[in-house]
Amino acid sequence: MARINLEHIRHAYGEKPKSEADYALKEVHHEWNDGGAYALLGPSGCGKTTLLNIISGLLQPSEGKILFDGRDVTRLSTQQRNIAQVFQFPVIYDTMTVYDNLAFPLRNRRVPEPEVDRRVTEIIEMIGLSGWAKKTARGLTADQKQKISLGRGLVRNDVNAILFDEPLTVIDPHMKWILRSQLKKLHRQFGFTMVYVTHDQTEALTFADKVVVMYDGQIVQIGTPAELFERPSHTFVGYFIGSPGMNLLPAQIDGSRVSLGTDTIALDYSPKVAAGAKTELGIRPEFIRLGREGMHVRVNKVEDIGRQKIVRAEFAGRPIAIVVPEDGEIPADPRVTFDPSAVNIYADSWRVGREA
Repeated sequence: MARINLEHIRHAYGEKPKSEADYALKEVHHEWNDGGAYALLGPSGCGKTTLLNIISGLLQPSEGKILFDGRDVTRLSTQQRNIAQVFQFPVIYDTMTVYDNLAFPLRNRRVPEPEVDRRVTEIIEMIGLSGWAKKTARGLTADQKQKISLGRGLVRNDVNAILFDEPLTVIDPHMKWILRSQLKKLHRQFGFTMVYVTHDQTEALTFADKVVVMYDGQIVQIGTPAELFERPSHTFVGYFIGSPGMNLLPAQIDGSRVSLGTDTIALDYSPKVAAGAKTELGIRPEFIRLGREGMHVRVNKVEDIGRQKIVRAEFAGRPIAIVVPEDGEIPADPRVTFDPSAVNIYADSWRVGREA
């Protein structure tokens, strides 16, 4: 496995980029730990696959360097980097059996046959294709073929990193959950460095130790699932992570006091906000208390989703979402209070505060 350093990486698909807007991938400068499990999370077009292909060697960056354990691999091929990559759609040999598809990368490296059999048997059981081992891959369904692709990525134990580019797209929801759990188990067991690209926050948060959130060609936050939920560094992270996402309200900051329309709340610190910055207060629906005391709110709709209710309301002229327990009361004259420890202040979309 390898420690991956991305040193001032930038990439533009056109020649001679003239401005920041010309870069599909804006500057990335991070170190990813040896043996870490990372997820690249973000919407389509945010630069996730571009960054993954730069790490794998399928794409050379316009600027910057990639280091594996301190060795510059920027100009090396995928094979020279010793990378395994699993793509969104299955890439397999239809005329080979399932067993031989999995054995191929090992035999190609002249691994002794007893070791080939041990590794293939272990992986083929993990992906649930033991009964198909001696059958050709041509007759398999799309999700079964993708399981083979996953297995081919996992069968080698000598790679520097395993990269996954939305590998579960064609797999049914129940099997997605099973395979994510098995990938986590393999990571704990063997310590592979894994990088997993997805636009699905559930996949990212359940797979990764650290989630790398990307937006508009840049990394806006790297953190644990708890850090992304509790302290989003950027308003996009607050909006994108969580269901419903974070409420964002225009705010005026005066020392430790925050004005929201005609209401004011007090913080126990004074955010440092530059003059003229667009300032917002972020509060997750889970940290708003609906009751008979506090600031006035108008309830528009209540969505009962089983174990809890989502209250859609209007506060300070803006729509907000509030999560209440399944048996939570909706008062006739509803009011809200915010958990002070869960309030985040943003200036020009970036979080400011004690730890920001």
